[in-house]
Amino acid sequence: MTERSYPSEYFDAKSSVECGQMFRYRAEEGGYFLIAGDKACFLRTEGDTTVLKAEESAIWFFEEYFDLGRDYGAIYLAAQREGGALARAAEAGKGIRIFRQPPFETLVTFLLSQNNNIPRIRAATEKICATLGERRAFGERKYFAFPSAGRMAEADEAFYRSVGAGYRAPYLLRAAKSVASGEKVCEGTDLTCFYGVGKKVADCISLFAFHRTRAFPVDTWLEKVYREEYGGKERDRGKIAAFFEEKFGENAGYFQQYLFYAKRSGVI
Repeated sequence: MTERSYPSEYFDAKSSVECGQMFRYRAEEGGYFLIAGDKACFLRTEGDTTVLKAEESAIWFFEEYFDLGRDYGAIYLAAQREGGALARAAEAGKGIRIFRQPPFETLVTFLLSQNNNIPRIRAATEKICATLGERRAFGERKYFAFPSAGRMAEADEAFYRSVGAGYRAPYLLRAAKSVASGEKVCEGTDLTCFYGVGKKVADCISLFAFHRTRAFPVDTWLEKVYREEYGGKERDRGKIAAFFEEKFGENAGYFQQYLFYAKRSGVI
């Protein structure tokens, strides 16, 4: 195992992990055990330092996964210049980084996220991985890799319903079959071509898998922000997303995470 340390001002374990962008983690030993695809790491923040622990061969993967080559100080300062609720949100979520997640895994987990809450999304995801994924080890910890599309395509709707997917079960199965048969989950494609993927889920995949930072996913929390902090009157979430994308441009996705985290935390 290898450990590397980074300044925590713009890389905080808690706010980054718990801001709703990923679901394969558990809190333990003062930090977080994270799984991404078939790899795992342990992340903890201690004062002004965040420590990443992973296999030497996986360090490069997680440095890219956590977007550690980007200057988030400049993003934070841009949010401060906007003032108001966004400035307060950025102060509260200063340590958030947007992760670069495996595309198929992001498609599956955000299909599960529709009209759902984080504990249920995490539970369903872990059951899928425990049944269909390969068993792996991280030191003394055991975990399951995220299954391939081919492996997921071998299951049936009844299985996905049994793990808690509910009405989303056919979405998962059809997505797996599409990808297993050659459909690509890639940047620049129309992600709504996947059964069950609408504007919000497509925006989540664009932002959290491909780092398309003009995307601004709108859920209940962001709709409240739009009405309460920006005086918005629109009801259509696609139009609300367009409002923020136009307002914030290339920083929209970063600012979305600040606002989501702050609203959910009661800061704004």
